[in-house]
Amino acid sequence: MPIKIPKALPAYDALIRERVFVITDDRASQQDIRPLKVGIVNLMPTTLDTEIQLLRLLGNSPLQVDITFLRMGSHESKNAPPGHLEKFYISAQEIISTGIRFDGLIITGAPVETLPFEEVDYWDELTRVIDYSERQVFSTLHICWGAQAGLYCRYNIPKKPLDKKLFGIFPHAVNEQYHVLFRGFDDEFLAPQSRHTTSDRAAIAAEPRLTIQSETAETGVFIATARDGREIYVTGHLEYDPFTLDREYRRDLAKGLSVEPPKNYYPDNDPSKAPVVRWRAHANLFFDNWLNYVYQETPFDLQAML
Repeated sequence: MPIKIPKALPAYDALIRERVFVITDDRASQQDIRPLKVGIVNLMPTTLDTEIQLLRLLGNSPLQVDITFLRMGSHESKNAPPGHLEKFYISAQEIISTGIRFDGLIITGAPVETLPFEEVDYWDELTRVIDYSERQVFSTLHICWGAQAGLYCRYNIPKKPLDKKLFGIFPHAVNEQYHVLFRGFDDEFLAPQSRHTTSDRAAIAAEPRLTIQSETAETGVFIATARDGREIYVTGHLEYDPFTLDREYRRDLAKGLSVEPPKNYYPDNDPSKAPVVRWRAHANLFFDNWLNYVYQETPFDLQAML
């Protein structure tokens, strides 16, 4: 939530430069309060786990957030319990056709990253969601494959296969310390990664509408933004819970795949030991900062959104 202070207070200008959310008496007196409307396009194979992970982070705020889950009508999920999507999700096409507006939208990762985008069975429907989000959503948060899809759909930025799976907990640098998404962040923070492909960094850097906010030589671009934060692309999984990577590792082993233990995850890199969580604090900070940004910047009347 913002802090209310007099504009003449010497600290005001310093806080504004640091992009701390402050409001003056006159703005506070004109504020209307309403719940934030956030949509979630859940494409992950772990449907229920992903719901819990995202809702846990979105619920760690004093703001009231109204959640709407969206499903792809052109895809039949094999991972959700029977009837779950029909009961709790709304088809993306219905959202688009009725013109419902959201303060925020999350598009998750998906287990299709090795396929060309156009070969994904719901690709056309997802591109319509992405196009819709530019007009009807204030800020859209793309995660992992969802980030690759958004970058390709909007900017024609290709993805490239990695020599081996990027799998584990990795340090990432913050390029712009006072960006609204990184308030309270350390100069370096840890985050989970789990992917076989990467978006072309040179292409991202060459696109003037995109800004690389966080990256590292080992993992490439971690977070990029556009339109002053109205588009956010996160290539990893800050939302992962303590045992998500462990479950992925043991699932792949059970399939007979050649997979290394996730890096920097198990104590002494020993999979027989329980992982130690070292990214939870920054995950909560990131989602809190995103919600706070959306809360401060979205018009009270969503119909007034440009």
